[in-house]
Amino acid sequence: MITFIYNLGMSFSRIVLIFLVVLFLISPATAERPVETVYFSAITLYHPIVMYQKYQPLMKYLTENTPYRFELKLSQDYRDIIRFLKNNDVQVALLGGVTYLEAKQQFNLIPILKPLGHDGKPFYSSVFIARTDKKINGFSDLKGKSVAFASKLSTSGNLAPLYYLYSRGMKLGDFSRYTNLKYHDSVAREVLRGNYDAGAVIDSVADRFKSRGLRVIAVTDPIPGLPIVVRADTPSSLITAIKKALLSLDYRNPEHRRIMEQWDEEFRYGF
Repeated sequence: MITFIYNLGMSFSRIVLIFLVVLFLISPATAERPVETVYFSAITLYHPIVMYQKYQPLMKYLTENTPYRFELKLSQDYRDIIRFLKNNDVQVALLGGVTYLEAKQQFNLIPILKPLGHDGKPFYSSVFIARTDKKINGFSDLKGKSVAFASKLSTSGNLAPLYYLYSRGMKLGDFSRYTNLKYHDSVAREVLRGNYDAGAVIDSVADRFKSRGLRVIAVTDPIPGLPIVVRADTPSSLITAIKKALLSLDYRNPEHRRIMEQWDEEFRYGF
């Protein structure tokens, strides 16, 4: 090839120039920028395996519909997620009311979205549950019984049900015994096993366990929906991308519903 070009009378400098032009033409026009990874976490409503099953489809959707790659970082308890956000180990998270307030006292957060419930409203409830074969028909029947609550940092698994108790003249000392467990689904399972007479959980967990032999015996007043938050130093481009991807879905649209039904019940119905 070079001998042929020399025979055409070309100088070495022109040969080098042609070689560089050819390399440029066969290379990508612009180098691809590496995709930025965004870490997402959520309060531990369920056992970590269940959390992965319910939240990984959301990571997949956000990765496919934003310029970012989203990865799920699971926590072992409610305090973990506060630490993750504070240390910038995660940039986006789903929090509860108590965890949001506790995190806000330590560093600055921005709530960007609030999920809708099955009725299209941005609220959920805490409920007391018992086995269907137990003679516990209402809230007043809990006196003298054993009761399980979720984490002490859980709004729907601890704070809201305690307020419900106290506002109706009942206190923890009225139970034969009580405890706080890590996860809401752990509460439901312990009640099913007969280890506790009743429990307090988020309404979506109660709905999931109804077919297994649990029933709702009391419901709290509506609680504002779990906020999706970002650190205050999060780039506006990332916030915009997340909001655009999630707000573009409508649960009433059958195509959208097929995507959203793979997600956790807490944000399955949109934002």
